[in-house]
Amino acid sequence: GFIGSQLAEALVARGDEVVGVDCFTDYYDPSLKEENAANLDVARFDLAEQELELDGIDGVFHLAGQPGVRSFGDVFEDYVRRNLLASRRVFETAAAAGVRVVFASSSSIYGEAERYPTPEDTEPRPISPYGITKLGCEHLANAYAKEFGLDVVVLRYFTFYGPRQRPDMALARVVGALARGASFELYGDGLQSRSFTYVADGVTANIAAMERAPAGSVYNVGGGEEATMRDAIASLEAVSGRSLDLVQLPAAAGDVRRTSADTTRIERDLGWRATTSL
Repeated sequence: GFIGSQLAEALVARGDEVVGVDCFTDYYDPSLKEENAANLDVARFDLAEQELELDGIDGVFHLAGQPGVRSFGDVFEDYVRRNLLASRRVFETAAAAGVRVVFASSSSIYGEAERYPTPEDTEPRPISPYGITKLGCEHLANAYAKEFGLDVVVLRYFTFYGPRQRPDMALARVVGALARGASFELYGDGLQSRSFTYVADGVTANIAAMERAPAGSVYNVGGGEEATMRDAIASLEAVSGRSLDLVQLPAAAGDVRRTSADTTRIERDLGWRATTSL
């Protein structure tokens, strides 16, 4: 996927042996994942049904799951299966093998947060089924840590962007519309703001968490820069030298008004800070 393939490449580049696991779902065109995995050893199976084999494995980066906050309706079963059920198997197998897991959670667990920037001890109040399943995964991880000694670190991602971004994500859609000269469907007024995080910074956060984080830690991973959707569109228009024809639509259910990452904890514990501005 978008983040996992780049994390895998970074690990291989420094001499690690990496095995990727992906079920190549049809959430978006599987050929994009085929391209991402062209130079990697990828095992294809369904984590919700099959057991991982962790002999000889030193650590697991668990980024697999069903993404997207627009997760209401019949698709919710996919989120339960691909997030909760799959994660339970990963946590159970890793606990039995004594292998650390770095789990990719999401800022979506905060929902409309009580405070901004949002620290990790903020009460989670997710407003999308996706956010609910991600929070459920965190609770599962905690349960396996308490009852079976799972060594787990949780990273809460804030709006990652960059090369190989999923085609359904906002910035990828803007770039595509600019490249094609097509109109762009803007959900809401465009003043919703996000802590945009460049994917390469997310990769270094994952590696730092695997190597240095105390077991049981939870960290926000955010770019340190907040921008509205209209700000991001204006930046891309300036870079491309083109203007975008905006078609305004109602705000999407499950889409929060604002995210803003307080990264004090990860800066203090791991010495990590985002280095790439929007």
